[in-house]
Amino acid sequence: MERFDVTLMSGKTASTFRGHRADPSAAGYSIPHGGRLAEARRLFPDAPDPIIDLSTGINPNAYPVFDLPAAVWARLPEIDDLMALEEVAAAAYGARPDQVVAAPGTQILISMLPHVFPLKTVAIVGPTYGEHAAAWAGAGTEVFEVEHLDEAAGADGVVVCNPNNPDGLRTEPETLVSLAERLAARGGLLIVDEAFADLEEGALSLVPVLPQSGALVLRSFGKTFGLGGLRLGFAVAGRAVSMRLRSALGPWAVSGPAIAIGRTALADRAWLEAAKVRLDEDCRRLDTLLTRDGLEVVGGTRLFRLAESNVAHVIFDRLGRDGIFVRRFDERPSLLRFGIPGDEADWARLTAALD
Repeated sequence: MERFDVTLMSGKTASTFRGHRADPSAAGYSIPHGGRLAEARRLFPDAPDPIIDLSTGINPNAYPVFDLPAAVWARLPEIDDLMALEEVAAAAYGARPDQVVAAPGTQILISMLPHVFPLKTVAIVGPTYGEHAAAWAGAGTEVFEVEHLDEAAGADGVVVCNPNNPDGLRTEPETLVSLAERLAARGGLLIVDEAFADLEEGALSLVPVLPQSGALVLRSFGKTFGLGGLRLGFAVAGRAVSMRLRSALGPWAVSGPAIAIGRTALADRAWLEAAKVRLDEDCRRLDTLLTRDGLEVVGGTRLFRLAESNVAHVIFDRLGRDGIFVRRFDERPSLLRFGIPGDEADWARLTAALD
């Protein structure tokens, strides 16, 4: 990507920020993601079954799915049920119910935002989740990747993941509030992707101190609860922004099964606290294992660890041949991201492959 300076006019004030212009062709299926087991099979056709997928940041110990009433599958969801889900989500995130908009996963919200809130320029703090840049660039927005949040001050919109994927970098909410207020003053928007925030400790989320304008927060359900296939996520924003999103989604955007499971899981605080304890133990175990094999753990969250090695490509291939698929990064070839193994059989295979 090309490095250059961009000057933007806001009223009578010109602001300059420094960044990489994003490639608008990097959209859709061309973006590499974790979880592509068909790709793993193409790369390692002789790998043993089953392939252990450590390429995602999804909780390997899923929330226990219960039997659902037949009506949940047979009928369109009632608006009262959707509102009940948003109330539970609001309580879980520290928001008001009218600030929360449920959607069939946060990815659909990422794809919608450039069309619901058209902006001329967007700065994305990266490297980070690639679909943000692809969505805005695909809508004709000028997109720039910046390394630090203070480099994004001149853009009309700013995207930051908190904690960030893949390095786990955290940004204090006070910093984000200040930026959101400056953006709101000139009709801009701060988008904070909190996909991995459910399992964080302390006051990391922007939601409890969310400004009424100028900011929008995305919260994932599937990653924390290990139910990525359910397709459920939320946007949290002030009333004007949330109303526009709700209108754009239209009726029945969230399925009846997702509403039922989401209401129960988001209210189950005991399960969430127990998950944190288990994941803490798993992260310590994984860090020890990776360090013993010569990798340096350089970041992460409770759902993934980022490790560095000057022979990362060799480790990736070695694990792949043993049926263990991890996340590599073409633009940063010394890095590998490891998800958390799910059971003792997975741990044993990973240990043997690394040894």
